[in-house]
Amino acid sequence: MREWQIEGGFGLDRLKLQDRDSPVPGPGQVRLRLRAWSLNYRDLMMVQGRYNPRQPLPLVPGSDAVGEVVAVGDGVTEFVQGERACPVFAPDWSGGDLTDGALRSSLGGPAMGLLCEERVLPVTALVKPPAHLSDAECATLPCAAVTAWRALITEGGITAGSTVLTLGTGGVSLFALQIARMVGARVAILSSSDEKLERARALGAEWTLNYRDEPRWGARIRDWTGGVDHVVELGGAGTLEQSLAAVRTGGHISLIGVLAGVSAPLALTRILMRGIRVQGVFVGSRDDFLGLNRALLARPDVRPVIFEERPFSTLPAALAALETQRHMGKIVLLPG
Repeated sequence: MREWQIEGGFGLDRLKLQDRDSPVPGPGQVRLRLRAWSLNYRDLMMVQGRYNPRQPLPLVPGSDAVGEVVAVGDGVTEFVQGERACPVFAPDWSGGDLTDGALRSSLGGPAMGLLCEERVLPVTALVKPPAHLSDAECATLPCAAVTAWRALITEGGITAGSTVLTLGTGGVSLFALQIARMVGARVAILSSSDEKLERARALGAEWTLNYRDEPRWGARIRDWTGGVDHVVELGGAGTLEQSLAAVRTGGHISLIGVLAGVSAPLALTRILMRGIRVQGVFVGSRDDFLGLNRALLARPDVRPVIFEERPFSTLPAALAALETQRHMGKIVLLPG
C-alpha cells in the first residue's frame, strides 16, 4: 500500500509517496482500505510547518477520509468486512469536553494521519457514515462537518429562529450554513465572490455580503440582523474585530479558523462589556459525529458540497489548489 509522508523538513516539495506493507489489526482494531480523502486547510498548514513547527517528522498528514473494512482484530463485533467506516478526528475523544489526551490523538498531527491507502485504527475511533452518501461525500464529514456541528449544535445550541453568520464558502462554512438551515436558523454569509454568494443563496443563505465591497461588514450585518446570535469565525485575528461588531450583546463566536492570521490587537472590553462568549472549536468528538450522522439520515436532501475530485497521487497539487482559496466546498481525493 502507498502513503504520503512529510520527510526531512516542511513544504509541499517534502511530500513523498512511499510504499509500505499493509498494517495488521490487533485486538479491538480494524483495518480500513481508504476509498476517499477530503482536504482541509489544516493539512496544508501542517505540511508547510505553519501549524506546528515542532511537529516530529516523518508524518503522514490528513485527517478526513472514509474507507472499507477489510480486516478486523479479535473482539471486534461492531464492523464486518465490506462495511464503510469513517475515522473520527481524535480517536481518544469519545465525548464531552476536549482533553489533552484527545488533543494528542488528533490524526494528521500530532498522530499519524490518513493520507494512505490502508490504516489500522481502534474500533472505538470509527463511525458508520450515512449509507445514502457517496464515498466522496462521506470523506468530507469527520472534520469540516463535525466542526460545524459542534460549533452550532453542541456548543452553540442554536434553534429555529436563531441567526448565524458564517465567514467564507469553504467546507466548514458551507456545512454551517446547511446545519443552521436544517434546524430553522437564519444565515448570513460572507465571500469575496459574487458568484459564490449566489450559490450560497441557493443553499439557503438569507443575507449575503461581498466583504471586498464592504470592509466594515460587521456593522452592515448588525444593521440587517440586529446582531447575530452566533458567528462561525473562520478568519481568525484578521476578522475577529468585525465579527465582534456583527454579533449581538450576549452572543456567541465560535473561533475555528486562522485564514486571516493568528494575532492582532484587540480591545478585550468589547468582549467583556457585552458578555460575548468566544469559544474555541477544535473539530469534535465521536458523539458529535454520531449526532451529525443522525441529522443527515433524517435529511437525505442535505448533501456535502464538493468543489472537485482529484487522484490520490496528486496530493501536492491538490494542496496548492487549496491554498488559492478559489474553491467553494471541499476538494476530495479518490484512488488513483
